[in-house]
Amino acid sequence: MALGPDPVHDEPMEQRIDIVTLGVHDVKAAREFYVEGLGWEIALEVPGDIVFVQVNHGLLLAFFGAEDLAADVSAGQRSDPAAHPPPMSLAQVVTDEDEVVAVCERARAAGATILKEPQAADFGGFHCYFADPSGFHWEVSTNPGWQVDEHGRVTIGTVDTA
Repeated sequence: MALGPDPVHDEPMEQRIDIVTLGVHDVKAAREFYVEGLGWEIALEVPGDIVFVQVNHGLLLAFFGAEDLAADVSAGQRSDPAAHPPPMSLAQVVTDEDEVVAVCERARAAGATILKEPQAADFGGFHCYFADPSGFHWEVSTNPGWQVDEHGRVTIGTVDTA
């Protein structure tokens, strides 16, 4: 039986992400890769438990043990991240091809597995892929259809590659 409009439940969830949490094989290895290797700055760390880095305006990336994340989501659930690579990739759009190459080389020096060397992309940009120590895939690319306005709103358009 409907009771009429419910303004609390009729409002859509706000369309944004504030924290991306990766369930990593080894928090220490993730910290070494991202902080010491890539030079990212820590926003908050609970040593041996979780590390947060700020990756954009209002956006944090967290590295949390895979087993701990599985337990946090659902008590008693087990995760076997070594058996199955995480089904996702993270992406960063950079200014030019030289920056794609530089990020790829820095990641390689930090211990990343390069999955795709820097090269022209089918979508009209230039990109590479690498995997961090836990197997999370990163794409670093240029994208001529990518724009971010002064308010942080992203516009992404198609690129004619013909």
